[in-house]
Amino acid sequence: MRLEVLLLNKTKESYLKQGVADYLHRLRRYVPVELVEITVKNLTSRSDSEIKAKESAQLDRRAAKGSYRIALDSHGQQLSSEKFASLLTELENRAVKSVSFIIGGPLGLAAEQLHQADRILSLSAMTFTHDMTRLILLEQIYRAYTIKAGTSYHK
Repeated sequence: MRLEVLLLNKTKESYLKQGVADYLHRLRRYVPVELVEITVKNLTSRSDSEIKAKESAQLDRRAAKGSYRIALDSHGQQLSSEKFASLLTELENRAVKSVSFIIGGPLGLAAEQLHQADRILSLSAMTFTHDMTRLILLEQIYRAYTIKAGTSYHK
């Protein structure tokens, strides 16, 4: 199975860039993973719903064709790390070739994008910046693979 994380624009803070690079490096020992940074032009003159629709359309165009799509949204399902590892195992057992994790911008994802997702997950009941969400998601994916591998990282 191949993983991709789709996100808008580059990570701004250097400490987050470092963390993202570290977890991408760690993850690649377990699974092919790609970070897809989509450059979005300044849309501030538009309404929030127009911005979300434009951003979501760009994310949708870049997602791997036929991939299992997991959208991140504050109203999504929250899973424990163990249940998340089980979800990834289930997808592998179903011979899913590609999983696309989709992270929206500061306004989130458009309703249409959420309806098209195969699953909607929330990383927490708390709110994180979309830049920080990247790092948290990658750490959780890494944690899931270490749980699956039986390493001591999760303990």
